[in-house]
Amino acid sequence: MKWPAWLNRTVLGAGIASFFGDLGYESVTVLLPSFLIILGAPVFALGIIEGLSDGASSFVKLFSGYFADKLGKRREFALGGSVATAIFPAIIAVATSWYIVLAGRLFGWIGKGIRSPSRDAILSKSVEKKDLGKAFGFHRASDTLGAVAGPALALILVASLGIREILLWAVIPGFIAFVAIWLFLRERDTSPHPRPRPLVASLKGLPSRFKAFLSAVLVFGIADFSQTLLIAFVIVVFTPPLGFAMATAAGAGLYLVRNIVYAGASYPLGLLGDRIGRRPVLVLGYALAVATFIGFVIAPTNLVVYGVLFAMCGIFIAAEDTLESALAGEMVEEESRALGFGALATMNGVGDLVSSVMIGFIWAFVGYSAGFMVAAVIAAAGTILLIWTTRGPRHAPAQHQ
Repeated sequence: MKWPAWLNRTVLGAGIASFFGDLGYESVTVLLPSFLIILGAPVFALGIIEGLSDGASSFVKLFSGYFADKLGKRREFALGGSVATAIFPAIIAVATSWYIVLAGRLFGWIGKGIRSPSRDAILSKSVEKKDLGKAFGFHRASDTLGAVAGPALALILVASLGIREILLWAVIPGFIAFVAIWLFLRERDTSPHPRPRPLVASLKGLPSRFKAFLSAVLVFGIADFSQTLLIAFVIVVFTPPLGFAMATAAGAGLYLVRNIVYAGASYPLGLLGDRIGRRPVLVLGYALAVATFIGFVIAPTNLVVYGVLFAMCGIFIAAEDTLESALAGEMVEEESRALGFGALATMNGVGDLVSSVMIGFIWAFVGYSAGFMVAAVIAAAGTILLIWTTRGPRHAPAQHQ
C-alpha cells in the first residue's frame, strides 16, 4: 500500500501533537463543569470562563500569526505556545475558586493562541493546495481522537482518583505534544515575510473574498457557544432524575459521543470538500448546526435523543473546523497564511466570547430553551451570510490525475 504523499512528516507530527494535546486538556474540559459546581461557582461562571478564554486566545492568535509571518519564526511560536497549554491543567488543579480556574484557563488558551496560527501555517505549506482538505481533516481527526481518549480516560480515573489528581495528571500528555512539535514539525521556508507591513495594513491587504468570508464566520460564531456548556446543561437537566454523580457521567458520556463522531467525520468531510467543493460542504455544516440547536428545544429529556443531538454537534463542528481552515488556506497566499489563520481564529474567538457569555446568562436568567433558540436564529443568519459572501467564482474541487 503506497503511503500518500500528503501524509508527510509535518502532517503526521502535527497530528501526533494534537492527539496528545487534546488528550490532556479535554480530560480537563469534561470535568470542568462538575469541578465548578463543587467549588460553588454560579451558573454563568462557565460561560464567562469559556468566553473570555476563547476571546483572549483569538486576539493572541491574530498578533502571533502576524509576528510569526513577519519574523519567519513559526516553529518557535508553535513550540512556545505548546508549553503554556501543557502547564494550565496544574493551575486549575490547585484552584480554590472559579476565578483561579478562569486564570488557569486563560493561561492555557493564550498558549493555544500563540501556537495555532503558526502550526496551521506550517501544515498548510507542507502539502499541495489540492490536498489541504485531507491534511486538515487528518489533523482535526487526530485532534479529536485525543478528545475522545481524554474524556474516556478521565471517566475511568475518576472512579479511583479525585478530580484534582486527574487535572495534575493531564500535564503529562501536554508535554508529549510539545516534544512531538519539536521533533517532527519542519517548515519548508523559514524566511521572514518579504514585504513586512504594519498589522492593520497587512489585514487590509488580505484578499477581499477572504474578508467577506470572515464576516460570515463571525456571525455564525456568535451562535456557536462552547460545547462545555452542553455538558453543564446535561448535568443540570439529569441531576433531578439521576443524581449528581450519574448526571456528571451522562454529560461526560454524551460529550464523548460528540467527540467520537467529530473524529470520524473530520477526514471524510475534508475529502468531500476537496472533491465537490469546500464551500457547499461548509454551508451544509452550518445548516446542520441550526437544526441541532432547534433539536435541543423540542427534544424530550432522553439520553438516546440527546446522544443523537450530540452526534449532530460532532458533525457540524467537524465541518466547521476542517472546511473553514481549508478555505482559508485556499484563499490566502502562502506568505500571509499565518496572519490569515490568525484572522480566522480571531473571528471564531470573538464569536465564542460573545456566544458563551451570552448563552450562559440567558440560561441563568431566562431559560435553556430561550438560549438554544437565540443560537439557532443567529446560526441561520450566519449560514445565509456564508452563502451570500462566498458566491461568485466557485472554488473548483481538485482534479485527480
